[in-house]
Amino acid sequence: MYVGRDMTALSMIGKEEWKDSELAYFHHSLQQVMPYLNSEGQTIHRQIMNEIQNRGGLHRREGDYTHGTEIVYD
Repeated sequence: MYVGRDMTALSMIGKEEWKDSELAYFHHSLQQVMPYLNSEGQTIHRQIMNEIQNRGGLHRREGDYTHGTEIVYD
């Protein structure tokens, strides 16, 4: 289950201030419903994807014995 700020809170700040886990979660969520999104929803999803690309993608830089190299948003 996602634990973090909801879309209402996040819409008040720029995408560059979002955490990686928030970008990952909402990218995944919006990607699942993309065929049903209106133009505003598609624009938000595009902005999220652009921010992910600006950050060089979503990946953990290192793993250790407590976590892997993928960002977990649950």
